[in-house]
Amino acid sequence: MQRVWPKINSMEAPVLSARRLCKRYGSFVAVDDLTFDVYPGEIFGLLGPNGAGKTSTIRILMDIFKADSGEVELLGSPPGHSRERVGYLPEERGLYRDQRVMEVLVYLARLKGVDSATARARAEAWLERVELADWGDKRIKDLSRGMQQKVQFVASLVHDPDLLILDEPFQGLDPVNVELLKGLMRSQISEGKTIVLSAHQMNLVEELCDRILLINEGRAVLYGPLKQIKDDYAPNSVRVRAANLPDSLPGVASCERNGAEALLTLECIGAQDLLAMLVARNIEVESFEQAAVPLNDIFVAVVQGQNREE
Repeated sequence: MQRVWPKINSMEAPVLSARRLCKRYGSFVAVDDLTFDVYPGEIFGLLGPNGAGKTSTIRILMDIFKADSGEVELLGSPPGHSRERVGYLPEERGLYRDQRVMEVLVYLARLKGVDSATARARAEAWLERVELADWGDKRIKDLSRGMQQKVQFVASLVHDPDLLILDEPFQGLDPVNVELLKGLMRSQISEGKTIVLSAHQMNLVEELCDRILLINEGRAVLYGPLKQIKDDYAPNSVRVRAANLPDSLPGVASCERNGAEALLTLECIGAQDLLAMLVARNIEVESFEQAAVPLNDIFVAVVQGQNREE
């Protein structure tokens, strides 16, 4: 069945554009006719189960692998032509364990065209921001896993890129440091940068991302604004907190109570009509909201549903 994706109303050209990407390893198809855009100033979620083709897609974007067919444009150029303007945090960590933190950060910034003095100043500033200011002269191997993860994050942006591609950036981080990285990612967006985020923590994706692409077996199965996707998958239900709420109401198929709150499943009435009915009956409504579906539930339902179809 041909899928029709929602059109994005953007006045700006995409920062990243992929068209009909395909990548095979022998007879195995890792990326299958994949098309998507990433726009300036957004956090874009690239999602999928293990083995879905996310890492292969990212490696094509980074010019580590070549696509067998299709086209990619990053920052107005083919992959590999704008390396100095792209930051990449790979899922497989690539820090030099026997080197000192500051040496590694300066070296990686130099590879991106930053002079030594500027690289050192930026590294010092970023280590301060990730609460590692006192660890610059320590060897990477002497840091905890969470500390190494924060250094890897700094390494991906010490050269001040316009586009960040982050593959599982929250690995090994405790909740405090997850909040720290979330704040730093949002600060990058406020400075006009763009982020492609691949992560398995759907609650974090839900907090951070504007739009998402969910791929399974190399193919796109969900693509578009996160809010629109959640609305499309929302059940025809509302959560109501109200005094003296009747157990039975016209157009309401079921009423599940949890203390003072009730989950009403609607059968032949809209949410706004139900609210008007409650007001007309002089029922004092304390809260009234559409029942939302967590992104994690949508992810599982879509992937399992496709796998059953196949």
